Amino acid sequence: MSDPLLEVRALNAWYGESHVLHGVDLDIHEGETVTLLGRNGAGKTTTLRAIMGILRRREGAIRLRGRDLLALPLHKVAQAGVGYVPEERGIFASLSVEENLTLPPQVAEGGMSVEEIYSLFPNLHERRHSQGTKLSGGEQQMLAIARVLRTGARLILLDEPTEGLAPVIVQRIGDVLVALKKRGMTILLVEQNFRFARKVADRFYLMEDGRMVNSFPGHELDAHMDELQDVLGV
Repeated sequence: MSDPLLEVRALNAWYGESHVLHGVDLDIHEGETVTLLGRNGAGKTTTLRAIMGILRRREGAIRLRGRDLLALPLHKVAQAGVGYVPEERGIFASLSVEENLTLPPQVAEGGMSVEEIYSLFPNLHERRHSQGTKLSGGEQQMLAIARVLRTGARLILLDEPTEGLAPVIVQRIGDVLVALKKRGMTILLVEQNFRFARKVADRFYLMEDGRMVNSFPGHELDAHMDELQDVLGV
């Protein structure tokens, strides 16, 4: 198999004096969708924040195409082609959908045009003149993902995209992730809803107490249901 697009080795991280990640190892190959599973507080979101550089106190190695990102400032990580969609979405609520889409700078080649975004997210085209405050939770989530796609990022870190959304919107988000995979995008997904994740993920990592406790390909998910029951309580 080719070298990973993203390679994380022996990653430790701290919030203040609290040691929250303990020797995390993670590989993602180009074009994969990889899901981190774990209970609340297991370290999933912290892993994304550490990779992106939002969490600065870290030790270990984070390599993107062989380039170590650990010492880079946040904007340089973005320029390297990493995009982050936080759980709180981070859209500009006072701006319209279209203003949100035209605001992000292209930090890497290959960012989608607004027209391409509207083709992928028809709901956003219908609501293009609506303020962020007028959007549903699902529409806000779509807009948050769309904003990152505009930047040209090829690796997207996506945190709990389905939380609190209606089933029909969850299905739409799943369809979008499948479409992005077909476009060659690489996605690292944090998700507690493993029934949703199983439809889109090529591989799974299971986290507990800031550690990776197992990893397995998507087709082996059923064989790990007892372990998921123990760790996730599903």
